[in-house]
Amino acid sequence: MKYFVLFFAFAMQFSFLAAQNLKPVSYQDGKQKLNGMVTENAGQKLPGVLILPAWKGIDNESKQAALDLEKEGYIAFIADIYGEGNIPTDNQSAAKIATQYKEDYKAYQHRIQLALQELIKQGADPQKIAVIGYCFGGTGALEVARANMPVQGAVSIHGGLAKSGNRPNEKINVKVLVEHPAEDKSVSKEEFDNFILEMNESQADWQIIQYAHCGHTFTNPESNDYNEIMAKRAWNHTLLFLEELLK
Repeated sequence: MKYFVLFFAFAMQFSFLAAQNLKPVSYQDGKQKLNGMVTENAGQKLPGVLILPAWKGIDNESKQAALDLEKEGYIAFIADIYGEGNIPTDNQSAAKIATQYKEDYKAYQHRIQLALQELIKQGADPQKIAVIGYCFGGTGALEVARANMPVQGAVSIHGGLAKSGNRPNEKINVKVLVEHPAEDKSVSKEEFDNFILEMNESQADWQIIQYAHCGHTFTNPESNDYNEIMAKRAWNHTLLFLEELLK
């Protein structure tokens, strides 16, 4: 027990110190202040990756992804979708504000576009940019593709796949990778099938990888759904996709 406590304390300290390698970046949407984070290699002419965090905003999973991407030679910028003063503190408030942006997808796309602009300001090569998103952010990554934002690829990691039925399926030029937990109860079979139909009708370059025996947030070490083996595979698939498009 003593050794477990010491290990846990060390791990928490390491996580805290690692997070200090990310620099805060403030940017604006009109009068709304947004607070993102960028890797320390900002300012260099490097490929860039925009990270869209899950429904509670910037979290440990998005921070760790940014640090890992920096090691791979990317400038990573974590977006602030909600803005200062609007960050949810519990699941109920997170569900409410995330649903608001899912329904008002134009507002979601706008906040993502602002974050992309900030990533470029931080030195990322505008010709070599991709977006990855977790959960709510995974839905955002798909909105990047649907809006044909000027990026090479979008990765949706256990993201919601559905869109409103009154939105037409238009041509998608952004390459799409979906990393989908096979036992994700938040995505129905109908939504899954409709997404494939959407991708095909949009003539997209798309792929879905399903991960066996995985619940919704299978990549997050802080989640009860965490599956270490499948999470590592998913991350390797993400890196392979980014390398193909950006290097």
